[in-house]
Amino acid sequence: MTTAKILSKMLPLGGLGGFFLLIFNFQFSICQAQKLTGRDIIQKVKDRPDGNTRYAEMELTLCKKNGNTRQRKVTSWAMDEGKDTKKMMFFMYPGDVKGTGFLTWDYDQIGKEDAKRLYLPAMKKTRRISGSSSKTDYFMGTDFTYDDMGSRHVDEDKHKLLREEMKDGHKCWVIESTPVDKHEIYSRKVSWIRQDCLMAIHVEYYDKLNKLHRVLTISDIKKVQNFWTICKMEMKNVQTEHRTIIVVKNPKYDVKIDKSLFTVAKLEKGL
Repeated sequence: MTTAKILSKMLPLGGLGGFFLLIFNFQFSICQAQKLTGRDIIQKVKDRPDGNTRYAEMELTLCKKNGNTRQRKVTSWAMDEGKDTKKMMFFMYPGDVKGTGFLTWDYDQIGKEDAKRLYLPAMKKTRRISGSSSKTDYFMGTDFTYDDMGSRHVDEDKHKLLREEMKDGHKCWVIESTPVDKHEIYSRKVSWIRQDCLMAIHVEYYDKLNKLHRVLTISDIKKVQNFWTICKMEMKNVQTEHRTIIVVKNPKYDVKIDKSLFTVAKLEKGL
């Protein structure tokens, strides 16, 4: 008896056609089960490996509509503690902002507000950034809000997968995220997330009137110590035409950092 005849007798749907139909249905079911939701994708982005500690030097260029620019140089550190993250940032240049420090404790817990403190050496004063100020005020004259400087819990937004498409030569998921908290500065944001490195390369923020407000563009992503790393980004306020360009230099991962760095005492003492 041939193999085909044996299969024909064994298969309830009859013959090889039934056998291949079963295989197709099984594979289709697996594909359906593996189909990612918008939330799944954002969770994968959040869970992307980036070491337990991080260090970087950054150059900020603030660009006005008339073409005038201002330069800033910043040094930053970050440390993960479980699902929470602590960050410290000091301005190194120019002189009028040198010594300014920004300390954040990002809590990965719904309903628990992140702790943000800004130290202004000229006033010898530490300002706690909280509530609506965190969502609406811009960080040190840039186009990033204080909330942008931290991380969000996945469920602080409702995420919808709109489509998949190519952007800048990369296959991307396009995700629409709508804040649960109606006090946010934006009504929704749309992100183009590269499927190969799980990083957003383009994000559009829409205001309360659903008009485009800001656009974040990531133009340089590469691997450092085998971790995908953003090396250049630009945030543009399309309504005021003000831009902030950030270039990341000398990024390092899993560096030795003392936990005492992430304290108010160290923030006020400086480097």
